[in-house]
Amino acid sequence: MEEFADKLAAQSPAFQRAYLGSLAPSLVKSGNLEKYYKTLTDFDFITAKINHPEFGVQPLIEDYDLIDHREMSNNSEYNFKKGTSLELIQSALRLSAHILVAGKRQLASQLHGRLLNQKMPEEIQELLVQIKQRTTTPWLCALTPSLTPPGGRLLRTLNGHSKSVNAVAVTLNGQQVISASSDSTLKVWNLATGEELFTLNGHSNSVFAVAVTPNGQQVISASDDNTLKVWNLATGEELFTLNGHSGPVRAVAVTPDGQQVISGSDDNTLKVWNLATGEELFTLNGYSGPVSAVAVTPDGQQVISGLDDNTLKVWNLATGKEQFTLNGHSSPVRAVAVTPDGQRVISGSVDDTLKVWNLATGEELFTLTGHSQWVRAVAVTPDGQRVISGSVDDTLKVWNLATGEELFTLTGHSQW
Repeated sequence: MEEFADKLAAQSPAFQRAYLGSLAPSLVKSGNLEKYYKTLTDFDFITAKINHPEFGVQPLIEDYDLIDHREMSNNSEYNFKKGTSLELIQSALRLSAHILVAGKRQLASQLHGRLLNQKMPEEIQELLVQIKQRTTTPWLCALTPSLTPPGGRLLRTLNGHSKSVNAVAVTLNGQQVISASSDSTLKVWNLATGEELFTLNGHSNSVFAVAVTPNGQQVISASDDNTLKVWNLATGEELFTLNGHSGPVRAVAVTPDGQQVISGSDDNTLKVWNLATGEELFTLNGYSGPVSAVAVTPDGQQVISGLDDNTLKVWNLATGKEQFTLNGHSSPVRAVAVTPDGQRVISGSVDDTLKVWNLATGEELFTLTGHSQWVRAVAVTPDGQRVISGSVDDTLKVWNLATGEELFTLTGHSQW
């Protein structure tokens, strides 16, 4: 396929578009897997599809999904090594997608930098040679592995905010991600493609927290401008603003029935709101400092808040009465999560630790240590077996919730 670029350039724009769009699907449909493989490992094809104004990096990534490479490993015409090579190239493109969208000329540098490794399959080594031979414009050619390689835990980077990202929420169907930023906006992303769907504008200051309703139809954001806003997730339209706090709103949670919103603020209160009307139902008082984190139990009966006075408080949501206080941290509590069975609470603190609590008794079960700086975020997997913590030390850690054992650390962020 050495003359691919020249032959394609000689054709009409209509032909180029049709050819690039249909080539890989038609090869799979006809069963010509050998040519399908050669096409997706040819640097000229990769370059042409990425640079075409009607395609780009995501349509190219999707070409690699036309067959299940592992299922095809027994096909005499399409062995496991070839499937592995295509998966590695696809993964490298996905890792580079946010950079290639901004600058397609970086394709050679990105692919070469991510695939440059002596342990790569022979087919990948051949692609690296192609990149060197066929790149005619100036590019940064790494001499040693220099970029995050494919095949690891990092899949894709979502790039678009102009300031720090403070919070993230995922819709229940797993299709969209909503991010909240100090640039005063929220962004809605397609999780499968990494595409930014739209930006939610309306806050006048940093957005600190975000929550999605269980039906996936609305987003609630909490801001440094002392307000919460409710958004239509399908359209990006701002539905209404929740006014009442006298200080920045740091935390927000939605009840499992989607009827109420709970917010925590620097004004030392929790407020409970009617999500349908925007009416403030009542205020939970009794704090000696700002409320930085909020979580609701799966049955919707209790609210747990994390405080700057180093404690957590557990409230009865129906009565607005405080049930008990969880003492144990030596610094402010910045993150709270509840297990899916509603039996345990996990808290993250400025004291660099996480603590696991028995929600029925208030007993501290054990402490998770390992972060070198304070814990800013915490989440529990749907099966209730693992906890993920995010820290100012620029790492994520994954823990076994049954034993408290640290399973592994995810690195790659350059700033908290």
